Amino acid sequence: MTARQIAIIGGGPAGLMAAETLSLSGHAVSVYDRMPTFARKFLLAGKSGLNITHSEDYQRFAARFGAAGERLRPALDAFTPQDVRAWAADLGTDTFVGSSGRVFPRVMKASPLLRAWLARLEARGVRLLTRHRWIGITPTGHLFETPAGPIEIRCDASLLALGGASWPKLGSDGAWASLLGAHGIGVSPLEPANCGFDVAWSEDFRTRFSGAALKSTTASSDAGTFPGEFVVSQHGIEGSLVYAHAAALRDRLKQSGQVELNIDLAPGRSVERLTRDLARQDVKASLSNRLRKGAGLEGVKSALLRELAPKSALGDPAGLARLIKALPIPLLRPRPIAEAISTAGGIPWETIDRNYMLERVPGLFVAGEMLDWEAPTGGYLLTACLATGRAAGRGIETWLAGA
Repeated sequence: MTARQIAIIGGGPAGLMAAETLSLSGHAVSVYDRMPTFARKFLLAGKSGLNITHSEDYQRFAARFGAAGERLRPALDAFTPQDVRAWAADLGTDTFVGSSGRVFPRVMKASPLLRAWLARLEARGVRLLTRHRWIGITPTGHLFETPAGPIEIRCDASLLALGGASWPKLGSDGAWASLLGAHGIGVSPLEPANCGFDVAWSEDFRTRFSGAALKSTTASSDAGTFPGEFVVSQHGIEGSLVYAHAAALRDRLKQSGQVELNIDLAPGRSVERLTRDLARQDVKASLSNRLRKGAGLEGVKSALLRELAPKSALGDPAGLARLIKALPIPLLRPRPIAEAISTAGGIPWETIDRNYMLERVPGLFVAGEMLDWEAPTGGYLLTACLATGRAAGRGIETWLAGA
């Protein structure tokens, strides 16, 4: 077999997994990344404990990807969460299941896994080239900007795995969207996913409670009702519970221009019990005391209720109880895409074939967050990036065999 030149552009999880898949193919595989080191967002995600995948029932896991689930399913089936754990173990990183069902490395860091991964790729002959910023497609390959100036590389097949547009300082800035557009490849607008939202806080509330966490709450939106916690920020709200609703909230804002996230501040108490307990409080007592004694609310929870509740409801036990169980937080807009954990939008699925090749550009494949899909946090994002990188690598092997 004649060795073919394969260029993988983007050294994050999707690109590196494609390189690993192709590393035993007998072809010459090179990975190019614009940054001085590889997988910077992967490393940042692992600083406080890398959430590598999730342990929940696989059918439930595979249903977490919304409208893109059907197209992602073959890739996920071929590289399941259990396969992710086995792959990490093979690189010397044992994993464990946390109390939430999320899966973490026992060392709680990403760096040992990445070092072992890069070492294995190099040992298999994969060329790893940094400070190569992709700037376009040529008839025979790709253009890069390097410290030594622009260069063109030629290849027989290539993969774009350039990520989305969140955390651009780590390497994924979304600039590829306009570059592909110049070649007639449509891209759905990139939008923030798993993001916070702006809220018009009063200056007093913002000053006193920015950074405060609301624990043991439940939130409801078009996405459903989920328990969890979130944080008051200078600009609004953020945190895991907000991220779980982010896609539904973002889409509702686009449709109607307004949206509310409804918060249950006392999940363990019914409206009837709250009404009864609040009605027993001394009407001469302060609202803070009545909320503490009658509803178990104090601190930021009590302050949030006072911030958002109509004054007319504060003296009515029944009305106050209803607000405690469903306090609407009016949201203005998602936080900027650069702050988001991940992005929605990207290359539409109808523009690629089942092997992840762009139909308009034979021999050019795509994987990872460049594709139009989104998922909640909890290991789903990383698993799908690894799975699509592997699937695209297999697709390149198939295409080269036919070509």
